[in-house]
Amino acid sequence: MTKIISDTYQKIYDIVREIPEGRVSTYGLIAKYIGEKFSARVVGYAMNHAHSQEDIPAHRVVNRNGLLTGKHHFNPSSLMQQLLENEGVEVKDDKVVNFKKIVWDPNESH
Repeated sequence: MTKIISDTYQKIYDIVREIPEGRVSTYGLIAKYIGEKFSARVVGYAMNHAHSQEDIPAHRVVNRNGLLTGKHHFNPSSLMQQLLENEGVEVKDDKVVNFKKIVWDPNESH
């Protein structure tokens, strides 16, 4: 992994660690916050690599509509939903219920 990507992933991981328990954020909000010239897709790539690090709550990052689009990177794929529900986040049909009420925007929190 190149230094630029490594530094970018570290910035992403640092902000994901700040997402409060029982809340979610989105790939796009995180990308906007770090201010890099990368898209939400880069945040997704970082989350895919985060599974080897226990201290990164990748399950709290969803798409802009509250969908659990990253669930296929969890083993089993139901684990993402289970982890969110353990924190009190309601999920129905792979979508966060009350998404707009519980979404955490790092751009407003800092």
